[in-house]
Amino acid sequence: MNDRQARPTRPTSQAPDQSRRPGPRVSPGFVFLAIAVVGSIAYTLYAITVRDASQIPLLASGAAVLAIAFGALAVYCLRASWRAGGDGRGGWALLVALVGGGAAMATAGCLAAAVILFRLASGGG
Repeated sequence: MNDRQARPTRPTSQAPDQSRRPGPRVSPGFVFLAIAVVGSIAYTLYAITVRDASQIPLLASGAAVLAIAFGALAVYCLRASWRAGGDGRGGWALLVALVGGGAAMATAGCLAAAVILFRLASGGG
């Protein structure tokens, strides 16, 4: 059996599928994470502008929410980098891994800030 017989052929009357657009597709998970990160940054910026006794607890909760959002982004980038590397897209895998690494560092910083601010808000030393 030669290669020509092994491969199914498409009838010539059918045109190729034009409904797909070229380039990378944006997944719903990425859109959700982008909204979460932007929303938590906006909340933290709002908490910075508050000038009363509730500012420290607001900043602490804002830092905690940012840590959760950046942590989810880091995990998402880990999975996306793993898949891109398995598909042979090394450049894309490296770019996604760098974004994920930045998100992981931001997670650690926000988590540290949240712990410190929660300790300040509770008055503990």
